[in-house]
Amino acid sequence: MAQEYPSFYTLLSRLIIIPCFFIFLLFPLSSISSFHVIFTSTSTPTIALSKVEQDQEALALLTWRANLDNQTQFFLSSCWNLNNLTILHLYENELSCSIPQEIELLRSLNVLKLSYNNLSGPIPHSIGNLRNLTTLYLHTNKQTGSIPQAIGLLISLNDLELGINNLSSPIPHSIGNLRNLTTLYLHMNKRFGSISQEIRLLRSLNYLTLSTNNLIGLIPHSIEIGLLRSLNDLEFGINNLSSPIPHSIGNLRNLTILYLNENRLNSVLSLEMSNITHLKFLQLDENNFIRALSNEKCLGRALGHFTAFGNHFNGPVPKSLKNYASLVRVQLERNQLTRDIAESFGVYLNLDYIDLSNNNFDGELFEKWGQYHILSHLNISNNNISGAIPPQLRRATQRHRLDLSSNHLSGNIPKEFGMLPLLFKLLLGNNNISRSTPLELGKLLNLEILDLASNNLNGLIPKQIGSLWKLLSLNSSVNRFVDSIPDEIGKMHILGCLDLSQNMLIGEIPTLLGESKNLETLNLSHNGLFGTIPHTLNDQISLTVADISYNQLEGPLPNIKAFTPFEAFRNNKCLCGSCVTHLKPCNASRKKANRLSVLIIILLIVSTLLFIFAFVIGIYFLFQKLRKRKTKSPEENVEDLFAIWGHDGEMLYEHIIQETDNFSSKQCIGIGGYGAVYKADLPTG
Repeated sequence: MAQEYPSFYTLLSRLIIIPCFFIFLLFPLSSISSFHVIFTSTSTPTIALSKVEQDQEALALLTWRANLDNQTQFFLSSCWNLNNLTILHLYENELSCSIPQEIELLRSLNVLKLSYNNLSGPIPHSIGNLRNLTTLYLHTNKQTGSIPQAIGLLISLNDLELGINNLSSPIPHSIGNLRNLTTLYLHMNKRFGSISQEIRLLRSLNYLTLSTNNLIGLIPHSIEIGLLRSLNDLEFGINNLSSPIPHSIGNLRNLTILYLNENRLNSVLSLEMSNITHLKFLQLDENNFIRALSNEKCLGRALGHFTAFGNHFNGPVPKSLKNYASLVRVQLERNQLTRDIAESFGVYLNLDYIDLSNNNFDGELFEKWGQYHILSHLNISNNNISGAIPPQLRRATQRHRLDLSSNHLSGNIPKEFGMLPLLFKLLLGNNNISRSTPLELGKLLNLEILDLASNNLNGLIPKQIGSLWKLLSLNSSVNRFVDSIPDEIGKMHILGCLDLSQNMLIGEIPTLLGESKNLETLNLSHNGLFGTIPHTLNDQISLTVADISYNQLEGPLPNIKAFTPFEAFRNNKCLCGSCVTHLKPCNASRKKANRLSVLIIILLIVSTLLFIFAFVIGIYFLFQKLRKRKTKSPEENVEDLFAIWGHDGEMLYEHIIQETDNFSSKQCIGIGGYGAVYKADLPTG
């Protein structure tokens, strides 16, 4: 910010004049911590100092001022009253006191900017003595009270900005004296009452902003708002104004901005509005209008932003809307608009945002929607649109949000949607979409909200959905999905809402699902899930709403608040829980089961050990027996063989020796493959 001084000023004069001003005027503002200051004196040429020089000089002056004794300060302040000061900028500081009455002493001021501070208290009446003032900025402070009547004495004012304060009471009638005023900003204050009729006298106004107050009553015809023919910007939005729009508004041929939103304006729009052909911004939303503009009239092809949502507009969209090639933003949601959506709109190459939801449009989505290459937001939900979803919609590669829910769309989800890399919100719920979910949806890595509920989708839930690591909400309820819940869903760690209810899912609940630490809502009801509930869900402290009813689940219920309502777990196989009134406690059965399990384990271990011991002993004796057989002589083997024929093996052996004559060759009756055969008659027969 420039700092200007007369060229003949010496450094000494600067060191006197500026501290005088700081002492005389700003001493009451004791909470200043930094300054953006411009001082300009009249009648002489000026030079500008750089910002670095300003800061260095201001610091030097403040340091010098602090070193002065009280007597010197008093002397300086009594000698100088800065009658020649023309420009004073103190904006964007931390001034936090009220504006001093002494401000009236700066009689030569042309520009006074005290905006973007924390100034409080009322605007002083003495400000009316600054008759040369052309610019007064007090906006973005904490000023209270009313606008003083003395403001009407500033007849040289061109620019008056008092917005974003806490000013109250009606606008003073004296404001009509400011015939040179081109800019009047009074927005974002407290109650101003009704619109002052004296505003009609401000014929030089270019910018009039009274939005976000509590203006009440009608827009009186006596105001003759149409007399302000120089207006470029008229903002009455966010008030409590009622009645129709005056017909005289059609006289504002130079108007480019018209904000009438969030009032109680009613009846039909004035046909004279079609005379405002230079409009670029038109906001009519949140009123009680009942009919759209005439089809024969248009608002000019310069219109870029058109919002009229939350009214009672009915019938077709004006045909002229197809010719508004400059449209950037269109919001017509929450009306009663009808007719074929394909015939109601043209091709808008600059369109970035369009919301047509909650109307009665019918027909089919047409391929031309794909020509809106920079369209980031498309919402046509809650209409009567039918037919298939055109794959050409993927051409709008800048699309962030796509909402086609609550229509009568059929066919499949185009796999081409996987080519929308910036898409973070995809809502296709409550339609008649069928077939399987395309695997290409797993490529939407920026997707945060996915709603496929209430369709006829079938097949498996794609595992590729687990790749959507930014997903916050997944709703695939009321479809015909089969098989188990993919484990990959549990890998989406920031998932906050999961609804897979009313499908034909079976199997167990994935254990990984309990590791989604941000999960707040879980609905798996009305499926065929079985088995126990994963114990990991006991650690889900973020879970506030859960529903696992109408399944075949059994075992302990997670001991967290989300599962305590009866409706959350009703109609399952055999659930138990110690903290739930509708379930049997499972502590006793758990103890019995634990004891039985321990007993079974002990028996198995003992049985195994006994079997191993018996097996080892058997092997040991077997090897011992085999070893003994290998060490015996042939005669011992014969003795062993005959020992099994009688109880007294030794006596039997003696009989054999005797009868065979000690195995004499005379008694040999033959020789076989294994030795000689002898004949013997034994007493045992």
